[in-house]
Amino acid sequence: MYIYLPVAMTSINIFLPIGLGLVVGLLSGVFGIGGGFLLTPLLMMVGIPSTVAVATGMSQMVATSTSGAYAHYKIGNIDFKMGVYLIIGGLLGGIIGVHAIKILTGIGTADFTI
Repeated sequence: MYIYLPVAMTSINIFLPIGLGLVVGLLSGVFGIGGGFLLTPLLMMVGIPSTVAVATGMSQMVATSTSGAYAHYKIGNIDFKMGVYLIIGGLLGGIIGVHAIKILTGIGTADFTI
């Protein structure tokens, strides 16, 4: 069973993103890592354009991070003070990164950089 992905302009087997999400989510939960560095190259390997793979990986990380953070919150492992400062830096870094990829796309080096 295939689904069409309009932003990526391609069709893929529906079980591929489910499987990738499951594996990356599991690894993120076990090792406490962001899944983007795993998911982005995997998506690119199956033909998803690099900029779409990066953005999609980031949206997947929101779900994985939210569920992981909730589980850690329930057992008292979150330092909220440190979290606030990390969120501030992360928001600024994300905004700067999106603008940087726009510039790199404009000069034709986004795929090489990613």
